[in-house]
Amino acid sequence: MPPRPGLPTLALDVRGAAPDAVTVDVLARLQLGARRCGCRIALQGAPPELLALLAFMGLADVLPEEGEVSGVPGGEMKPW
Repeated sequence: MPPRPGLPTLALDVRGAAPDAVTVDVLARLQLGARRCGCRIALQGAPPELLALLAFMGLADVLPEEGEVSGVPGGEMKPW
């Protein structure tokens, strides 16, 4: 789902997250819940292995990195 302008964006620090399917599942569920509440999540400090796994699973657009949404109007980051 492409980002919609005006949605608040929460920065989720995932530096210590394991790059595995369980982590991707949890992150996808968090993003779904955030969207239902009228906001979105952007990953902060994601390890390259996790980003590669997200891309492989086709979820890189659903779970963007922090810098990928900061240019969107209304996409200011809020630490979470």
